[in-house]
Amino acid sequence: MRISGEPLPGAVILFDGTTKMMTDWHHRDGSPATWPVSEGVLTVGRGDIFSNEFFRDAYIHLEFRVPDMPHAKGQAKGNSGVYVQGRYEIQVLDSYGVNVPGKGDCGAVYDQFAPLVNACLPPMEWQTYDIIFRAARVGEWGEVVEPARLTVLQNGIVIHNNVTVKGPTGGAMDHDVGAPGPLRLQDHGNPVQYRNIWIVHLPLEGSPYYDPR
Repeated sequence: MRISGEPLPGAVILFDGTTKMMTDWHHRDGSPATWPVSEGVLTVGRGDIFSNEFFRDAYIHLEFRVPDMPHAKGQAKGNSGVYVQGRYEIQVLDSYGVNVPGKGDCGAVYDQFAPLVNACLPPMEWQTYDIIFRAARVGEWGEVVEPARLTVLQNGIVIHNNVTVKGPTGGAMDHDVGAPGPLRLQDHGNPVQYRNIWIVHLPLEGSPYYDPR
């Protein structure tokens, strides 16, 4: 099964393949994002980029393509990352053919949870991430009442089923988990590509009432 990339109703489009969309992204220092765009595709350039759009609970969709680097190994092979709220990294890597993926392979919540299965396609094929994110809940003194949770589908296959994250992953932009945050795409020195990026803001809770009409 493959998840359609067609944006859902109410989606906020973060990248639609046009150069003008790069005004919706910035580098860590606040300067405009400079990753190159060609033929509808965004290629990793110098320095991580952050969306201007911040979110709490959200449904996130994006498509990525890792380069073919047959002589590279491990973390040097098509490495990038998708940081949810700028704090929780879903690894991007060429892990095609890995029998038992680990906490650093493609789809991992980096260094916290390995994907349930290896859902990777070969390098140079477009792949999808669909992420359902529930942000951490904090108390009035800033204490974490409920940690953040993630469900992730890669190429339509569930690779994380409502996992409770242990806190921000390595390289997080900050640890202020109660605050909204951006989508962040990582520069790890490899020409990974992205396209069709959008999010849907989700309500923090449903109605407590029932109208039997």
